[in-house]
Amino acid sequence: MKRIRLGVVPYLNVEPIVHGLNEDPLFEVVRDVPSRVAERLHAGDIDLGMIPSVEYARGDCEYAIVPGIAIGSRGAVRSVELLHERPLGELRRVALDTSSRTSITLLRILLRERIGRDPEYVDMPPDPAAMLRAADAALVIGDNALYYDGAAERLDLGEAWSALTGLPFVFAFWAGRPACVGPEGLRRLQASLRAGRERLGEIAASYNGHGAGRAAENEAYLRQSIVFDFGAAEQAGLQEFYRRAHALGLIPRRPELRFHGDS
Repeated sequence: MKRIRLGVVPYLNVEPIVHGLNEDPLFEVVRDVPSRVAERLHAGDIDLGMIPSVEYARGDCEYAIVPGIAIGSRGAVRSVELLHERPLGELRRVALDTSSRTSITLLRILLRERIGRDPEYVDMPPDPAAMLRAADAALVIGDNALYYDGAAERLDLGEAWSALTGLPFVFAFWAGRPACVGPEGLRRLQASLRAGRERLGEIAASYNGHGAGRAAENEAYLRQSIVFDFGAAEQAGLQEFYRRAHALGLIPRRPELRFHGDS
């Protein structure tokens, strides 16, 4: 039996989705940052990736989405933040986490709306302190944002998007070439998320991304900030994101949402 190669990001918010997949003989799990997962999918190095949602609009081929599973928010997300040490209207230089893709596009949309212009953007490795030394603000994602304890002010991008549009935001989802996963694979992926949601406390306690002892903080984040559903509201939010990104020339097209298992 040929194993399906899964590209997975190494953040707390994906752990409930992949709960148990490491032991499933149908899958081979490969972990990397979001930007590299997308690159590997485009290159054909993996079959299915938990890709940044913006990459669904950028690949050379048409992808299909695994239904019912996403990493999203319906308000404050806490793990995608712009850290800033001067008012937003005075930003001149913004450091961007090089491991990010969707969040960079979302930030460009939000700052165009908030301040009516583009500051200078510079790519940097994901080190909040170094980023803030080099720029007026820093876009950080994942555990670096979730566990940030510095003094900078924060703009939560999930919260800002919901305030702007009234819609959820979808940061990532499973996608791959059509027919790369069959009905049994889809069933197991969806069962993995169900199992993970039943064990959020256990996952929160065992996760050691930025040191042990954060069980309560981790569990609150998974239960209150992250939305794992990919229903009609999430799809509407994703389509609005594509509409705005395309209008600003940030993506080449507004893709149709196609799902694995559709006839």
